[in-house]
Amino acid sequence: MTGTSMVARKPGDRLPGRRPLVDEELADQLLGKAQAEGAGLLGPDGLLSQVTKAVLERALAEEMTGHLGYDKHDPAGRGSGNNRNGTTGKTVLTDVGAVDLAVPRDRNGSFEPQIVRKGQTRLEGFNERIIALYARGMTTRDIRAHLREMYDVEVSPDLISRVTDAVVEELQEWQARPLGRVYPVIFTGALMVKIRDGVVTNRAVYVAIGIDCEGAKQVLGLWIGPTTGESAKFWLSVLSELKGRGVADVCIVCCDGLTGLPDAISVTWPQAVVQLCVVHLIRASLRYASRKYWAPLAKDLRAIYTAADEAAAAAALEAFAASWGERYPAIIKLWRAHWGEFTPFLAFRACRRMRVA
Repeated sequence: MTGTSMVARKPGDRLPGRRPLVDEELADQLLGKAQAEGAGLLGPDGLLSQVTKAVLERALAEEMTGHLGYDKHDPAGRGSGNNRNGTTGKTVLTDVGAVDLAVPRDRNGSFEPQIVRKGQTRLEGFNERIIALYARGMTTRDIRAHLREMYDVEVSPDLISRVTDAVVEELQEWQARPLGRVYPVIFTGALMVKIRDGVVTNRAVYVAIGIDCEGAKQVLGLWIGPTTGESAKFWLSVLSELKGRGVADVCIVCCDGLTGLPDAISVTWPQAVVQLCVVHLIRASLRYASRKYWAPLAKDLRAIYTAADEAAAAAALEAFAASWGERYPAIIKLWRAHWGEFTPFLAFRACRRMRVA
């Protein structure tokens, strides 16, 4: 997939000191002419398609001028050894639909256009549109119908399969890439996502994010688990794969409170410190309480995880137990049961804790 690259900007964003490429007066002229001729905005004969055609053909003509070294009809081209030789018709698929282009030719056949390359049938952005539709769970038939309805473009099932298969191949290559030897911190977590595999089911997508020795975050991998939900057994296979891809040592592994996961981490990296995710611990605590008490509970729990050190955190937990222990003893039991995995990040300064837990 090739073509001109576009830089995405937010609506209304404008480079400092630059005027818009199309001013309001020119836009009004184009719209007025389209309305006078009964042309629509979209569609094969719509305004956007015709503007795209005009701009691309003008750019191709300029490329030919640069290739030959002289303008069209310029006497300087006589005896140059190469001349223009008409055009070749070509249809390319764009974000605004199919556009018929007249691509210039040279007599020597040495012209290699870059705006729309030889053999290119889709401009940049069209493949991404197919992938976006596929990612939303649409079938090949649905994608063909959508593109036909929106852009009046007939796309073969083979093209859709080639585009999506290319993404799968890139994903597999990325998933198997070698990793760094040491990561100071690795975060683990699972997202429940609806996935179509014959039928739509809820599947756990396992995610591992590492902070390398330069302090940069990296997505180490994504794994789709079975329909049985998140499990420590599957996490063990994920961590073993990371180790097999080169991760020999990890200082801290941050995880949720899944039973058996700390053991899986210790088996994979015996020297790693297991840090329980504070957000998960707070969410698990609030599940035991009525919603009307969430705000005061969260406020009192904050005194525990923002304490200066482990001793201060233990004192804050005792104060929390004195206030809430009679109403919600399960919350106190939860924190005490996970105290060993909760406290490691308290050894860091406050400015560093956010990066760990």
